[in-house]
Amino acid sequence: MDNNIIKEPNFVEELLSIFRSGLSAEELNEKISDYHDNDIAGALEQMTPEERSELYPILGAEKVSEIFTYIEDVEKYIGELNLERAAKVISHMDSDDAVDVLEEMDDSTSEKLVSMLEGDSGRDVRLILSYDDDEIGSKMTTNLIVIKNDLTVREAMRELVHQAGENDNIYTIYVVDKDDRFYGAIDLKDLIVARSKTALEDLIVTSYPYVGDHEIISDCIERIKDYAEDSIPVLSEEKKIVGIITAQDIVEVVDDELGDDYAKLAGLTAEEDLNEKTNESMKKRLPWLIILLILGIVVSTVVGAFEKVVAAIPIVICFQSLILDMAGNAGTQSLAVTIRVLMDENLTAVQKIGLAFKEMKVGLCNGLFLGGTALVTVGAYLMAVKKDDLVHATMIALCVGGALVLSMIISSLLGTVIPMFFHKIKVDPAVASGPLITTVNDLVAVVAYYGLVWIFLIPMTA
Repeated sequence: MDNNIIKEPNFVEELLSIFRSGLSAEELNEKISDYHDNDIAGALEQMTPEERSELYPILGAEKVSEIFTYIEDVEKYIGELNLERAAKVISHMDSDDAVDVLEEMDDSTSEKLVSMLEGDSGRDVRLILSYDDDEIGSKMTTNLIVIKNDLTVREAMRELVHQAGENDNIYTIYVVDKDDRFYGAIDLKDLIVARSKTALEDLIVTSYPYVGDHEIISDCIERIKDYAEDSIPVLSEEKKIVGIITAQDIVEVVDDELGDDYAKLAGLTAEEDLNEKTNESMKKRLPWLIILLILGIVVSTVVGAFEKVVAAIPIVICFQSLILDMAGNAGTQSLAVTIRVLMDENLTAVQKIGLAFKEMKVGLCNGLFLGGTALVTVGAYLMAVKKDDLVHATMIALCVGGALVLSMIISSLLGTVIPMFFHKIKVDPAVASGPLITTVNDLVAVVAYYGLVWIFLIPMTA
């Protein structure tokens, strides 16, 4: 039976065998021509630095640049080359890939390599590096096809073939007018099937979407995603094409945005990585921790105000964490929903109010269900385990259930209103983080719970 199972070929092992076989440069390049660059990259990663240093000259700068695109920590391998050879490899990369590599290097080496880049490669890399990290221009590539709008179909095809030798993003062809301003786009398929007598104007989509090079990524990422194109042009203030954002770039940008939002929900000012220094991690975490410490002191002070309640009926403190946890969970759920909804910039005030009421309704329904469950469970526990009488156990259980209902309604509302407030004052709503919402909701839950105990149970003990 096992003999019929098709074994997956191990291309990396095959390539390692070829690299270590002592073939001439011509024979080796011929042998590896049928292998994917990703597999070649995998083989390189398993070779020693000495083996790689002998292999780089054989492969050539252009081939090495294509292979390096598939390596995760490429700066390590670029560092194995001298500056002159590293500059040649980087010059053969797409401009956005080259920028990614340069940004991973130390500033001194990066500056030296940039100064050594010549021609179009150097110009494109310097252009992308000139943008701030949060601007869409910093994520674009200059790998695109551009033609004039006054060409014939035959001339357009000829121009496409000519430019495709240097640029392989050919599925969408961008069109400019006589002043080099963005005019529209043509789908490659439409150009291929068009008859020679067809006017090029008939193939051009003049309403094709675009983004500005200085637009903030977080402001336009939803718009880019909504169009679902394989690439979108990036225009300067003069409406001239400076690059494009590809589908791959969009995926990376969305991943970065999600990482930042996740970090903020965790109470960080930015995403961290494994190699970050201790003092840098402290700078990201400490501001929120200070705020949460102050809020925590406020919560503790409020709990202290109910000291007489706890002294008179000690059993009530057993259920405090239950109320706090459920209130925090409800608020965090509403926060997650609200942040996602607020990404739609076209959301109206009526829709926002509707969202707040909907979350309150969800909090009420969930609170009633959970409060009812807690009422029965806590009452049964007090009578069975603590041997309380029916009336006293029922009153404590009613306070627990009632506090759950109140705190979950208010927490759901706060989880909606707080991020809306941040959004209104032009602050990223993700900074209304989980820890912040949870701490605020702790305050709400404490007041709701001990307030009910104070009102209904203290008179019974008098």
